[in-house]
Amino acid sequence: MNLLPRLPRETRPQALFQGLSAVAVDSSGAAPRFPVQPLPATTSDAVKLKRWFRRFVEVRDAEGAERCLVSAVRAGLAADEIADLLFAAATDHRYIRTGHVLDFTNKALEALDAAGWDLAEPVLASLATEYANAERMEESNAWRNPVDLVEILELAFEELPRALVPTNRAWRGEDALLEVLLGDDAPGIADALLRALRGGANAHAVAAAVSRAAAVRIARFHTSNEFSDWDTALHSFTFAHAVERGLERSPCAELLRGVFDAAMTVYLNRFLNVPAAKLPEAEPADPADLLVELPALLDRQQEVGTVARTIVSYLAAGGEPSVLVATLGAALAREDRDFHTIQTVEAAARQFESRRDPLYLVAAGRYLAAHSPTVRSQAQTFEIAQRLHRGERLYEDV
Repeated sequence: MNLLPRLPRETRPQALFQGLSAVAVDSSGAAPRFPVQPLPATTSDAVKLKRWFRRFVEVRDAEGAERCLVSAVRAGLAADEIADLLFAAATDHRYIRTGHVLDFTNKALEALDAAGWDLAEPVLASLATEYANAERMEESNAWRNPVDLVEILELAFEELPRALVPTNRAWRGEDALLEVLLGDDAPGIADALLRALRGGANAHAVAAAVSRAAAVRIARFHTSNEFSDWDTALHSFTFAHAVERGLERSPCAELLRGVFDAAMTVYLNRFLNVPAAKLPEAEPADPADLLVELPALLDRQQEVGTVARTIVSYLAAGGEPSVLVATLGAALAREDRDFHTIQTVEAAARQFESRRDPLYLVAAGRYLAAHSPTVRSQAQTFEIAQRLHRGERLYEDV
């Protein structure tokens, strides 16, 4: 949905087909889903409903959480109040389900903005099971040993209210913060985030810095790592992006904890940049030639570095950024649908448009190149349907 306006017009039907096929695959053969009733105690008190929802999630009561969401919608809570309720529960525990719960919540809210909030009850109710059943990183050894990240974060959260004192001072410390975020000192990372907030950075600014650090992990991901580790870096980036988007919608203090969670995932992923892949350097070339070359590179395996260099060279040569985003989107649409690759390209495109930093498109291009080409069976299905729609013959008798 977010990528569609950025795609070439001729590619948009294929992108819509991918979305429809995703829904079909997810729902095929599934039992009918019956809506639940709201809680018996009716209230329109947003604070009370927020407290109830968080409690239901805390004790892993999926049905109670779902009924509470239904109650919140029927009570007429405003969109920002519902977002506040959801984001608070999504960050009561650390990096639940590797960030998917908060990311799905952000996408559900974006979908309602487009499709209409009259659909809020069934859309938001469908999230409750994810919230209640999600793995919590407090339960993970990686977050407890050899460094207890959960303890570090809990101490930082105690300091958050004092760090959020309003200030008129301008903050110019993103580069310095980025260096700390990419380091190997977990307590220092938490302290640096608190110092930034005390020094005049607002919540969105520190969230943007963490999103940038997470993008670096992909942009400098070394191909000597295990292939599955691409997704480890991806989850950190898309989670950080979702936190940042969430803070734009609902700048609640609870969601700010997600910035610290995302920073710790960047810390945990530091081994993915050891050794670190070199950031590409631009080479002189004609932007039009590079646009032709890019899809051809994605027809071959192991062109991660070449694709990154092509992207940087195109932008350095004065190529139109929106055309590059459209080309990457079209290359994505011709591959067999992959949820993670769509996440990466969509988040990177939006980050790039906000900051005009080539780093984000380098990260997206490298991830796409690592996962291309696929069999492209979905593209074949689409092409057959398209030809039938045009009344063309699929075969001729010999």
